[in-house]
Amino acid sequence: MDQKAALAALGALAQETRLELFRLLVTVGPAGLPAGVIAQRLGVLPASLSFHLQQLVRAGLITQRRLSRQLIYSAQYGAMNALLAFLSENCCGQGASAAPFCDPSAAGCCPSPSSTSSVA
Repeated sequence: MDQKAALAALGALAQETRLELFRLLVTVGPAGLPAGVIAQRLGVLPASLSFHLQQLVRAGLITQRRLSRQLIYSAQYGAMNALLAFLSENCCGQGASAAPFCDPSAAGCCPSPSSTSSVA
C-alpha cells in the first residue's frame, strides 16, 4: 500500500459511524451484510448510511455487490491487512512488518453466513 491509499483509508475510518460500520463488517466475515441490516444494527438512518458506505467503498476498505434487490457490503480484508502492514512497516527498525493479519478463511474465524444475515 502506498501513502496515498493509506491516507484515504485512514481518512475514511476517522469518523465514528464509519469506524463502527467497518468493524461490524470485519466481524461478520466475507458474506457481508445487507445495507438494511447494517442500518438497524448501527441505528443509522438509511440516507446517512449510504454516505458512509460510499466513503468506505471509495477508500477500498469494503466492497458492494448486488444480491437480488439487496446491496450486500463486505470488508476488504486484503486492504485492511495492507493498511496494517503499511502502519507497522519497519517496526522497531527491524525492516519487517509486525502487523497481525486477519484471514477470514481460517477455520473458526468468522460466523457462518446464515448467522450473519439475521438482525440481532
